[in-house]
Amino acid sequence: MWKKYRTALELLQAIIVTGLPFVTVNGESALRFDIPTLKLHLFGSVIWMREFYLVLAAALFFLLLISFVTIILGRVWCGWLCPQTVLLDFGEGLATLFGKKLARKVEKLLPILLSALVSLTMIWYFIPPAETFRALFVSPTITTFFLVLWAVVSLELAFLGRKFCMSICPYAMLQNLFFDKDTLIIEYDVSRERDCMKCDACVKVCPVGIDIKQGLSTACIACAECIDACVEKTARKHIPPFPNYKGKILRPKTFWLGGAAAVAASTLLVLIWSRPAVDFLVTRDNATLPSGLNRYSYSIHNNSGEERMLELSSPDMVTLLGEHTLRLKPFSAIHGRILVKANGKLEHLHLTISGRSISINREAGFL
Repeated sequence: MWKKYRTALELLQAIIVTGLPFVTVNGESALRFDIPTLKLHLFGSVIWMREFYLVLAAALFFLLLISFVTIILGRVWCGWLCPQTVLLDFGEGLATLFGKKLARKVEKLLPILLSALVSLTMIWYFIPPAETFRALFVSPTITTFFLVLWAVVSLELAFLGRKFCMSICPYAMLQNLFFDKDTLIIEYDVSRERDCMKCDACVKVCPVGIDIKQGLSTACIACAECIDACVEKTARKHIPPFPNYKGKILRPKTFWLGGAAAVAASTLLVLIWSRPAVDFLVTRDNATLPSGLNRYSYSIHNNSGEERMLELSSPDMVTLLGEHTLRLKPFSAIHGRILVKANGKLEHLHLTISGRSISINREAGFL
């Protein structure tokens, strides 16, 4: 029976998605986008908004991953992992625990409660859970976002539900372009149609209301409910179910598409974790100053979870006027300015930041 495997996978996904915001690495969320500082905390590292090349690398990886999953496994995302499917399945599954009389009422109520948890979970990926709970119904911004998200998710589940998959979802529409003759699908065995018991059990349990006996439909989400329903009937006659999964998972495309996605993932990880612990950028300001004086703007980004004390200096014959000792908190940035007075003729200026295990030199023009 496929349903028990689907339920287990949905529970695992729910635990991971809901629990991940509570996991911390180096004192920060394992996965969270911090809006005020425009940085993504990623399992002990941080990606700044200015690092656009990493965003492009991540986009390439997800594009290859989506292509791989869709071409090889078909609509497995829609029927097994899509948050919409998971929420609706949870609502229907929990409702059955209350008996037939209350099942329908509970089935309508549970999505509202689950939507509140979804709304909170979405906020946790931008604001840490502890801070969210403290500010909920205290901060107008957080309260508004929570209520709006809650309302949107609740209304979508109540008025669209499974219809969303068949009418609006762009990924569901895009899947048809990826399918080939070996893509994993659920297909009714027409060669055995005369043996079919015509009980329509497969039609009654279909969450999107299609008849698998009429052939493959673009609305099918490959949830395997029809297979399980048919197995209950055919098992008594010791014959295989009429609808079943069909396709080839292990084939050349599996290896080269999967390999491409793995290479993209590995490249992304190498790019993230091979970055220097501290980034240093310096530029000369076009400011009108007395002869012999120049002003420079600098930006220093701490990419590590370690607090750092850095010293700003120059090996050239110059005098630095301004703050020399800089303190960077973990995963933080400092932006500042410094005046430089030349003690002799100078065409290029070298500024250096140094600290424990850190020494970075940058060159800028001097007038």
